[in-house]
Amino acid sequence: MNEIIVQVDEMAPDGAALTARLTDAPDTEAGTNMGTGAVATFLGICRGEGGKLEALELQHYPGMAEAQLERIARQTLSSTGATAIAIHHRHGRVLPGEPIVAVVATSPHRKAAIEAVDTVMDYLKTDAPFWKRERWANGETSWVDAKPSDDAARAARADKH
Repeated sequence: MNEIIVQVDEMAPDGAALTARLTDAPDTEAGTNMGTGAVATFLGICRGEGGKLEALELQHYPGMAEAQLERIARQTLSSTGATAIAIHHRHGRVLPGEPIVAVVATSPHRKAAIEAVDTVMDYLKTDAPFWKRERWANGETSWVDAKPSDDAARAARADKH
């Protein structure tokens, strides 16, 4: 099947809808989805930081963000054995408790689907052209950088693949 779905917009990501899009798609000439035996999903939610965070503001580089997400998905498909990947990343103002990103992967068996979702998230944290600004309840703002742990996870994944 090797299907890739990439969506970047201001809408809240819906993991169930992405799952349906991947699993309803036929992957054989007979028109049935017989190759999918596993679906793994990840839904990233904006943390409230104990009531201190008012909102997260996500900016992106239109066109470049979608192209990079597609590259990440394509590389992940080839390195994990997953058969399809869907990524929906939000931009704009996100309130605590609201979803930021959904990643769904399918494969014949669970390990490839789980690894694919984990791989996509490692690369999204470090390689995708999104900029995050935290808007705090006290009126201050701060830009969010990738954490050293994100860089380390991405480096370990790159060494593995």
